[in-house]
Amino acid sequence: MMNSNSFLVEGDCNLSGTIRPQGAKNEALQIICACLLTDQTVTVDNIPDIIDVRKLITLISGLGVEVKKHHKNKYSFTAKEIDLEYFASKEYLNEAKKIRGSVMLIGPLLARYGKAFLPKPGGDKIGRRRLDTHFHGFIKLGAAFNYNESSDEFFLEAQELKGTYLHMEEISVTGTANVVMAAVLAKGDCTIYNAACEPYIQQLCRLLVSMGARIEGIGSNLLKISGVDRLNGATHRILPDMIEIGSLIGLAAMTQSGLRISDVGLNHLGIIPSVFMKLGIKLDFDGDDIIVHGQEMYEITNFIDGSILTIYDAPWPGFTPDLLSIILVVAIQAKGSVLIHQKMFESRLFFVDKLIDMGAQIILCDPHRATVIGLERKSQLRGIKMSSPDIRAGVSLLIAALSAKGQSRIDNIH
Repeated sequence: MMNSNSFLVEGDCNLSGTIRPQGAKNEALQIICACLLTDQTVTVDNIPDIIDVRKLITLISGLGVEVKKHHKNKYSFTAKEIDLEYFASKEYLNEAKKIRGSVMLIGPLLARYGKAFLPKPGGDKIGRRRLDTHFHGFIKLGAAFNYNESSDEFFLEAQELKGTYLHMEEISVTGTANVVMAAVLAKGDCTIYNAACEPYIQQLCRLLVSMGARIEGIGSNLLKISGVDRLNGATHRILPDMIEIGSLIGLAAMTQSGLRISDVGLNHLGIIPSVFMKLGIKLDFDGDDIIVHGQEMYEITNFIDGSILTIYDAPWPGFTPDLLSIILVVAIQAKGSVLIHQKMFESRLFFVDKLIDMGAQIILCDPHRATVIGLERKSQLRGIKMSSPDIRAGVSLLIAALSAKGQSRIDNIH
């Protein structure tokens, strides 16, 4: 039950059945932006029907992209002509500000039209998320950069982008995506070192190659790109969302539910399943499905020398930071203790005070580290009123509420 900004959650929930995860949001935003690199049609399937994606599709429609909706998860995009006047308008800048994924329009538009505008984008409040990596990359490729401090707007311009050696100063997924999209139409060869190599970046590169781009090193942190004059149309299918898959594993474990998660893209999940198994969660694999068993008890494994397990985030192929909050909430009812170390964002652990209010035994060591002492199901969390600070914490609070005794209210659900 919900109103426009709150969930009312009845606890003591036990689930069963089969669920299929939706397409990955982070991949979808990159792929949709990449459609602007060609004047030919790009057809994309398994697009998640969520607000961020709808906003981006509306945004590129305003730019002049012809959008054809086949069904709620499949679209065709044809960017024959872009309205550059609208691109520079206040209306566009106001709309672009509402979605962080709009930052990835810069690379395609700069590469194809020689100019790009961007307001400082929004997104979850999970600490500072710099755009410097994007802009340093574009400058190295030959773009001129200006920042209007009074309006918080960025402007880039380049008569011609030229390939270069580019050592990324941080392993940024969106920064890598942006620079790759610019480099595929640049003149000459470009080498990108310290590139992000998440499955969604690999998917973007595979789409670009199917469109005629020349990219070597896909799946590694060293990409070599030979610029081409133009790109063609293509078809593409988006991977299942690994964050949703991990969240469903955590939900099943906390509520002692037996679930089958189907069509998960198992080969693209990296160490995600094994990290949940370190918490004692039993997983079986049937083809491309994950089966989570309804366990009364799961026990956290220690390190080989007997010391307390530490789970921390790292750039791919390390453990994704987007699932650390799920690991944390699942550990609440485990047997044993675990140290959660959130290295990549400084504000993502501040939601644990709500879990403590629900009865969890958690020590917040500092903004980056929290120790969870498992309750072993000896006591049940209790429902409370709380507010979601970001989407990943919100899912964790939802999982906690579903396992709790009584009713919880979660505000700020947008």
